[in-house]
Amino acid sequence: MPADLTDFAAFAHRLADASGAAIMPHFRARLDVEDKGGKKGEKYDPVTIADQNAETAIRELIAADYPDHGILGEEHGHQTGTSPYSWVLDPIDGTRAFITGGPQWGTLIALNDGAAPVLGVLDQPFTGERWIGYGGRTELHARGTVTRLQTRACPTVKEAVISTTHPWGYFTEDEQAKFRKLDAAARMSRFGGDCYAYGLLAMGFMDAVIESALQPWDIQALIPIVEGAGGIVTSWAGGDAQDGGHVVASGDERLHAALLKLLA
Repeated sequence: MPADLTDFAAFAHRLADASGAAIMPHFRARLDVEDKGGKKGEKYDPVTIADQNAETAIRELIAADYPDHGILGEEHGHQTGTSPYSWVLDPIDGTRAFITGGPQWGTLIALNDGAAPVLGVLDQPFTGERWIGYGGRTELHARGTVTRLQTRACPTVKEAVISTTHPWGYFTEDEQAKFRKLDAAARMSRFGGDCYAYGLLAMGFMDAVIESALQPWDIQALIPIVEGAGGIVTSWAGGDAQDGGHVVASGDERLHAALLKLLA
């Protein structure tokens, strides 16, 4: 493993610590919620001071330690760097869960080397869980222990537990029809997980996550986490998923191949 990737991982832990410190005073507290979508005539898209402050805290640390790195964040936009490296940030993925008091949200921090995300962090400061994937391995840091993660074997759709954030909220009618076909074939479906579902996939408690309309900051941190645990993440067409859009993540390559056929 490159020494600089190990150094970047240590730095990513610092970023997650800073974001969690900015977020937690606002969780399950009364706070104003702004509708970013309504301002643009789009569907409801909530944001809070917790989202904004967390991304600011992360950006300040990056600017201090790696001022040549680029940054792409959901709340504060794109900042071009002179290095090939860039950080891709979603300070609170799952803001709907956050504002309704549920724990199915997390901070997503990815490091992209100019070709692909090579390091990813999913941090849930309320539950005290942090997933980090890099160098072909994924670990869960929780309650003072570090556990190497591995997805579980699941060769067929009929054996699979599948998930999506919302069964119709982010899908077109055609996409809904495809997901319903998967839902009918699978053992069980779970909804509302946002990024947290990918953490459960890496732990071997779910088998696939199927999403649509994702942005780069929604998925880049999760790719090294799923892949480092032995899973696979692609577009519905089987291509690169780092730019978002239609994404399917699976814990077993055999299941992934079957899902791609159904999603084609």
